[in-house]
Amino acid sequence: IASIMNRVRDLKNKYRNEDNITDEFNCTKISADTTDNSGTVNQIMMTTNNPEDWLCFLLKLEKKGIPQTDVSLLNRLIGRYSQAVTALPAEKHSQDESYARILVRFAELKALQDPEEARDQFHLARLNCKKFAFVHVAFAQFELSQGNTKKCKQLLHKAMECSAVPLEMLETALQNFHSQKKQLLSDEEK
Repeated sequence: IASIMNRVRDLKNKYRNEDNITDEFNCTKISADTTDNSGTVNQIMMTTNNPEDWLCFLLKLEKKGIPQTDVSLLNRLIGRYSQAVTALPAEKHSQDESYARILVRFAELKALQDPEEARDQFHLARLNCKKFAFVHVAFAQFELSQGNTKKCKQLLHKAMECSAVPLEMLETALQNFHSQKKQLLSDEEK
């Protein structure tokens, strides 16, 4: 117990300056103990460790700025998404939409830094969460943005073959691809 308490104290000191991170966790069903500011990440990992809580925390963290223009925020987000992916075993969460969204957003953020690493992350998301159409569309959108139209089309067709849902999302993305639009899905379509 003493060892755990020392670890908690160390983590408390480490995350003390993280923009009052405990407040970021208020959107989840876990009640934050205000006497223990050891950090939301540790609270998630030591209690529920579920994709919904991670996603809520990560999306709230993203609202602190624009990762495309704030390198510090981008690096922080990539670190947190990486923690989430590591903490959530794929074999347990592959059917969870929140988990799939975490994998996709992690890949999208990685694309801002390193397209090759992003491609690996998109591939991982697609392997682990095949049933979600948005995973395939996000990967196809990435390939389209990299100028790989053939790979984009191939990804959309493979998504249809593996019966990803909703099918309408895939059909719309394919129509937009054939219309040579730069975005496979508009904000409304998403």
